[in-house]
Amino acid sequence: MSDKIFLDTNILIYAHDLDAGMKHTIALQIVKDLWEKRNGVLSTQILQEFYINVTKKILSPISPLEAREIIRAYLSWDIKENHPMSIIRASEIEEKYRISFWDALVVVAAYEAKVDKIFTEDLNAGQIIEGILIENPFEKYSKK
Repeated sequence: MSDKIFLDTNILIYAHDLDAGMKHTIALQIVKDLWEKRNGVLSTQILQEFYINVTKKILSPISPLEAREIIRAYLSWDIKENHPMSIIRASEIEEKYRISFWDALVVVAAYEAKVDKIFTEDLNAGQIIEGILIENPFEKYSKK
């Protein structure tokens, strides 16, 4: 077992979205911890989704230049690239676990990176997919 953690796009977005309230605070701390421990993992898909969302879809979008600089900084992390077989494998995972294709592609990248956990809001917390624990880092705060 490794101590690597894969971050889904939403966690990365919240870490840079100053309007995200408590989710910003939690996500920023997660990113800082992963940076310090050097055990964060992302994929090209996550970085692509991050760019689109932070420059166009959040309440206070950031400039494309700033987004590119943020992405450049994340390139020091372990970044998994999607390859043609990722598409086939994701389609199998989508069918087996009945999740979206895009979430399945996240699982493929996380699996290939040999992570223990995926931090996300998009899958069922506590579920294990392909041996990877799904964890929603905001869950304990949303139940209060």
